[in-house]
Amino acid sequence: MNLSSNYDRLLVSALTLGLALMAAQADVALVSVSDAQSLVNHPDASKRPIVLDTRGGYKDYFRAHIPTAHHLEFDTLRGTDQAVPVQYLPDDLTRALLVRAGVDKDRMHLVYATGDALPNDEVLSSSMVVYVLEKFGVENIRIVDGGLAEWKKKGFATTQDYFGNPKGRLPSKRQPGVAASVNDVQKHVGKPGNVLIDARPLNEFRGEDDVWLRKGHIPGAISFHWARLMEKDNTHKFKPFNQTKAALEAAGITPDKDIICYCGTSREGSLLFFYLKHVAGFPKVRLYEGAWKEYVWLHGKSLPAETGGQPAGIP
Repeated sequence: MNLSSNYDRLLVSALTLGLALMAAQADVALVSVSDAQSLVNHPDASKRPIVLDTRGGYKDYFRAHIPTAHHLEFDTLRGTDQAVPVQYLPDDLTRALLVRAGVDKDRMHLVYATGDALPNDEVLSSSMVVYVLEKFGVENIRIVDGGLAEWKKKGFATTQDYFGNPKGRLPSKRQPGVAASVNDVQKHVGKPGNVLIDARPLNEFRGEDDVWLRKGHIPGAISFHWARLMEKDNTHKFKPFNQTKAALEAAGITPDKDIICYCGTSREGSLLFFYLKHVAGFPKVRLYEGAWKEYVWLHGKSLPAETGGQPAGIP
């Protein structure tokens, strides 16, 4: 009996079973780069995940990407609507783009970008695309924790070869309840048990920026910058919930609350949405898709705004 050969076969069988179990879990979550690398190299090609590189810089994709990654640039899912820039596209256009990218109701999806150091915030492109997938009913999604930077740090191979997925098949049932409109926000603010969270940097929350048409934040919102949830040495890597729980509680962000997240264009808010719902496991979390860039323009720029303020939960 060749014990070494039997051990190798058992090891491969255990790996295959573990990957199969992971792929069968239809949820939205994080995946380590080590597990992602094993999934990409699954011995059965039909069971490998759909890999989506969401970076805005197409030249970055050309330089290096994870093997089998299809480039789905996040901003292809947005455009100007009624003068407001970067609004989500109509459903029929979004559906066509997702199908062309190979998004499939029966497959796992690995989503990643870079964004390992501020002010680079490419990780937000990943959470935004994940949010769109979730809204369109896709249930099996993983953000690669640490992104391409962590992948390279582990010594895993990258490629310059293009990869195009075959046309995908979207679920018939969508999840529109993850989205909040400006009317939802207005009804939400000020009610007991409700929290409105602004995920932008503090200077934008205070109105000390040169970005926005109008300055400040939605009255009643609290400031909790998305980067507080990320590791300092890699801002594409999420802190475990046990490391953020105290800061969230100090800010009044707890699982019993009904939470709406927002930011400037809905990317930063999408990361907060992802973390609270899928890392912390909070049951009632939505994203105000229109975000600050819509809010400041509506109704003849008449909706109220506040300036100033401190980050929530920090003395």
